[in-house]
Amino acid sequence: MDLNVERLAVSFSNVNIVKDVSLKVRNKQFVGLIGPNGCGKSTLLKSIYKVIKPKQGNVFLSDLDVIKASPKAVAQKLGVVGQFNELSFDFTVREMAAMGRTPHKGMLETDNRQDHEIVTSALRMVNLEGHSERSYNSLSGGEKQRVILARVLAQQPEFMILDEPTNHLDIKYQLQILNIVKKLDIGILAALHDLTLAAEYCDYLYVMKQGQVAASGRPEDILTKELIGQVFDVACETYRNPVTGALGIAYLETR
Repeated sequence: MDLNVERLAVSFSNVNIVKDVSLKVRNKQFVGLIGPNGCGKSTLLKSIYKVIKPKQGNVFLSDLDVIKASPKAVAQKLGVVGQFNELSFDFTVREMAAMGRTPHKGMLETDNRQDHEIVTSALRMVNLEGHSERSYNSLSGGEKQRVILARVLAQQPEFMILDEPTNHLDIKYQLQILNIVKKLDIGILAALHDLTLAAEYCDYLYVMKQGQVAASGRPEDILTKELIGQVFDVACETYRNPVTGALGIAYLETR
C-alpha cells in the first residue's frame, strides 16, 4: 500500500505551520521524517492521520482518499503509534491491545475467537503475552509503548505512522520498537528524533525545516555534515560504523 501526500498545508491562527508539503511512501518502504523541534513534523503527521484538518492538500492510501474517508475506513488501513500514551482510567494490557480490533467491529459487536487470537498474537510479537492481565498504568514507559504497538498490530493495518514513538524511551526500548516495526513488511512513515537511528532503519528520508521539505533522499546521500549543519545548527562529522557499516554521526558543537 502506497501513501501519497500532495501539497499539504496546515495553519493555526493564520500562521502557516506546514507549507505545501508533498511526499510519498512506496509499498513496504520505511520512510523517515526528520527535522528540528518545531519544524512541523508532528503537525504534518497529525494532518495525515486525521487529527488535524489541513487547509489544503490531498492524502491517499493507494486509492483511499484519507481526508474524505470516514475515520473507521481509515483505521481499517492505517495504524498510528504516537509519543505520549498516559491514561486517566486504567485497563489491563490485554484490554488495551484488544482496542485495536474496534475498526473491524460493528456497533456493540463483541470480540470473537478470531479477535482473541489476533490480540494474543500481537502481544506475543511485542513480548508481552505474559503481562496480559497486568495493569497498563503499572508498566514502565517502554512497556507501555510496546502495548500501544500491540494495539496497532491487533488493528492489522496495511500502513503505519510512527509519530516520534521513541522520543522519551531508553535506547533499549527504542531499538525494540523499531526492530518490531521494521519486520512488519508494510509501509512505514516515521518521525524520528535520532539521526543515527533514522540512518540505520529508514530506506528514504524527508528533512523538514520551518514547515517545508528542505531535502529528501537515501540516508547515505543526504545526511551530510553540511545538511545537518544547515538544518539542525550543529557541527558534526559523519562516519561508517566499523561493526555494522551503518552511517554514524558524531556531534561536535552547536553553532
